[in-house]
Amino acid sequence: MPEQAPHSDEYWMQQALDLAKQAKGHVAPNPLVGCVIVSSDGKPVGQGYHKKFGEAHSEVNAVESVKDKKQLKDATVYVTLEPCSHQGKTPPCAPMLAKLPIKKVVIAMKDPNPDVDGKGILHLRNNGIEVEVGVLKKEAEKLNEFFIHHQTFGRPFITLKVAQTADGFIAAADGESQWITGDQSRKLVHKWRSEYDAVLVGRTTAMVDNPSLTVRHVSGRQPKRIVIDGPYELPKDLNLFSDKFEEKTTIITWNKEASATDADPMLKVMQQNYFRGEVLQVSKVDGHVDLRQSFKLLGEKGISSILVEGGQQLSSALIRQGLVDKLELFIAPKLLGAGTRSLINIGINKMKEIAELKEVSWTRVGDDILLTGYF
Repeated sequence: MPEQAPHSDEYWMQQALDLAKQAKGHVAPNPLVGCVIVSSDGKPVGQGYHKKFGEAHSEVNAVESVKDKKQLKDATVYVTLEPCSHQGKTPPCAPMLAKLPIKKVVIAMKDPNPDVDGKGILHLRNNGIEVEVGVLKKEAEKLNEFFIHHQTFGRPFITLKVAQTADGFIAAADGESQWITGDQSRKLVHKWRSEYDAVLVGRTTAMVDNPSLTVRHVSGRQPKRIVIDGPYELPKDLNLFSDKFEEKTTIITWNKEASATDADPMLKVMQQNYFRGEVLQVSKVDGHVDLRQSFKLLGEKGISSILVEGGQQLSSALIRQGLVDKLELFIAPKLLGAGTRSLINIGINKMKEIAELKEVSWTRVGDDILLTGYF
């Protein structure tokens, strides 16, 4: 790393955050973590980040990157998340750091994982290392909003993506919906797909659009694909059930017979066109799949984030049930005048009940406008 003049704690922590971002889409359900080591004379001597789930953590990679280990004497370690103190797929980092001749560890935020949650900080302090917590805390929390949400609530962080015309339609009167937004917006959605654990659609979208839900316009990891098919009636020649990523697809249904069939491997093989993905059976509520139970099951399977690319009915149901955490709303400079509206019947009848988004931002994406907000 090039030599630099001494900088503030915020500067070095930002470097660590930037490192952590490089692993988006590759570490879930683990958090994104970056680490920078600065020598006693203020020079960066090591850096690293958690690159892939199951591989070495950021602190280990940073320490291994230090060419002259003598530079660790009285050094300061900047890490975006509290070093772990428990044995997981890799050895704990707090004890590893405690054995080094470092002077101080600066941490952006505590780890909400109950297996850690302050234990790493305590271990470092008990071994005579100065610890400071909270530098760029908000930025670190934003970076790991998926991980924090999953740890806190046990279900995935849900982002609803909607692409509509300026007058609020997502499809024409004849049902056609491709393409409302421009090329740059579609490319951005493919980037999101590579960063989320899974992409979810409802049975109507699966039937009408026959989507692949794959990453094509950018390079990145292919996400898991989830389709809500309550009666388990979608034809198995759709892309989600028959392409080369078939095993990445999960069907969520209330049809007990479908789930029982999936549980019997031999029965599946005997079927003419058996589905090689996964089928999850949940309860039926008001004639539909129990969405809350669905997300709970997906969370238990380690899925910490889902990008929903649903149609009117699924999008509206998710908002109505309070299951959307973040909204990404593309508005194209186009008019339809009639067709399918983006949202209906979300459970609001009076102005005093209006749902107001928080942390709102507006971004120009090609000719489209992207509204981002949190519920």
